[in-house]
Amino acid sequence: MSNLLLRQLNNKIPRINKIFVTSLTHQKRHLNLLEFQSKKLLDEAGVAIQKFRVLDSKNDEKILEDFNVKEYVIKAQILAGGRGKGHFDNGFKGGVHLTTDKNQALELVSKMLGHKLITNQTPTEGIEVKKVMVADSVNIVRETYFCIVLDREHNGPVIIASPDGGMDIEKVAKETPERVKTVAINSVKGLSHETAVELAQFLQFKGTLVEKAAHQIERLYDLFSKVDATQIEINPLAETDDERVIAVDAKLNFDDNAQFRQKAIFEMEDTSEIDPKEVEASKYQLNYISMEGGNIGCMVNGAGLAMATMDIIKLHGGEPANFLDVGGGAKEDQVLKAFHIITSDKSVKAILVNVFGGIVNCATIANGIIKACQSINLTVPLIVRLEGNNVDAAKKLLSESGLNIQTAEDLDAAAKKAVSAIK
Repeated sequence: MSNLLLRQLNNKIPRINKIFVTSLTHQKRHLNLLEFQSKKLLDEAGVAIQKFRVLDSKNDEKILEDFNVKEYVIKAQILAGGRGKGHFDNGFKGGVHLTTDKNQALELVSKMLGHKLITNQTPTEGIEVKKVMVADSVNIVRETYFCIVLDREHNGPVIIASPDGGMDIEKVAKETPERVKTVAINSVKGLSHETAVELAQFLQFKGTLVEKAAHQIERLYDLFSKVDATQIEINPLAETDDERVIAVDAKLNFDDNAQFRQKAIFEMEDTSEIDPKEVEASKYQLNYISMEGGNIGCMVNGAGLAMATMDIIKLHGGEPANFLDVGGGAKEDQVLKAFHIITSDKSVKAILVNVFGGIVNCATIANGIIKACQSINLTVPLIVRLEGNNVDAAKKLLSESGLNIQTAEDLDAAAKKAVSAIK
């Protein structure tokens, strides 16, 4: 679930090029928790969930000694969807299983831990499973969809709900839009009980379950506000055969700008599934995305300029190796770090710097480039195109540096030089 979906639901924007959407959503790398971590936060907030245990070793049998339930659900913990339909690199099928036998539950855990799970949302080689959640299975009578997302267009949180849970919400919105309800919430006044009840009724809860569902919705909104979330997605928010309303599956995202307030939550982050270069870049307020099969490293300022740079490289027969945005207020040390990150990718055979100085000073970029070349003893061809704020001083710095730096007057010429340098 994302702000993009919300706008699509409101018919405000057309479908956008997939790569451009990816770059925009990565402009700020939001904290993403594993399912069991999200459920722990839900539980602490008073949201009804299944009780569970987490195993991270094949020798963790004792963790389940006093965990006695009628049926166990075993779920591999990775930051990707489609786990149930996935398969492991050892041939084992499915990242989600059910069993009534505790010993079999442990056997299933052993087949997941330490192996890579491959789904339609993971890299082709899969993601190694380091933790497995064993939870109490519940008998679901009906599934609904519930999400709270922070939306810039509405200047605050918006609730998206549908009685058709447990399935692709985008498909529901496209085929049966009347089955999706969106409600903007005043972030000052908060969510009223009346609105919570209306949502519960729209989700088709009946009788005493209306108040139970409304209570869960209120608890979810309270948690959303308390932890500075950008999204809380519950799919499904389920009705059980013993008349409970339970958050069966949960996905929470958080605003990185609130890290100073939410230190305990951000310390939960597992970065093992994230490209180490992306993690390192975030420490210096840089936005980095690796591109498969590329060999031209790109350093730019701004998502739009990054996309234009990658497109024109491909137009001239080259392949971009990355998306690295230094932002509008780049400092010399950030430029230096950007070069360290780009050159740490051994597939990079040339580097193209394309910076338009609006807020950023081109001379600052030039000094950073010079220091980077001197510091890392750059051996691959470097092509630099600068334009805008203080560009003449920047060009003078580069020309007088004595370094082997190729310059270009425009992006087209710069891209041609970068591709030629590879060939």
